[in-house]
Amino acid sequence: MKVSVALKLLAALFALAGFLPALAQSAQNRAPAAASIPLSPPVDEAAGRKRVLDELFERLAKAQDVEEGAGIAGAIERVWLRSSSDTADLLMSRARATLQEKDSAVAQEILDRLVALEPEWAEAWRMRANARFLGGDKGGAVEDLGRTLALEPRHFAALMDLGSVLHESGFNKRALEVLRRALDVHPRQPDVRTLVDQLAPNVDGRDI
Repeated sequence: MKVSVALKLLAALFALAGFLPALAQSAQNRAPAAASIPLSPPVDEAAGRKRVLDELFERLAKAQDVEEGAGIAGAIERVWLRSSSDTADLLMSRARATLQEKDSAVAQEILDRLVALEPEWAEAWRMRANARFLGGDKGGAVEDLGRTLALEPRHFAALMDLGSVLHESGFNKRALEVLRRALDVHPRQPDVRTLVDQLAPNVDGRDI
């Protein structure tokens, strides 16, 4: 099992050679885990949601301090956590509670249903990535983070997660690229900036 997980992780990580555009394209072309009828929000609702997020991201990029940035980021995350379906919202609530209890197996079962029900919901894929990582499936987590970023390239939490997985796996140059992208989107992240400052001197100007 450990060998299988390691091979899966390496395959996913080396697929990042072209960085996130290739990963995103692959994820977009891949069918959902189970056949379903997508419950996409109505056009007007989707357009309104996009406008709200665009405005919040503009404010996030201009945040003057960590406190302001955290407040705006929290507002963005609340938008991300809303779907077009009461059923999907209930499943998300159950999945988050189960993840807090560290029950990765049950959380993944719930999230498998959720991504089948709402395959265009970026936050559902990110939550399943968390469940897969908690269960020891780093390769699966990378795959689901790729899907998250294909749907929402500005997802700073998914970028932080991906950067952390890459760093823990020794892919520091790729990790640095991803973490810098997270800071481009959300500059007021002191923990991320600290890690970038630690990685940069040993990575910049070197190939791995």
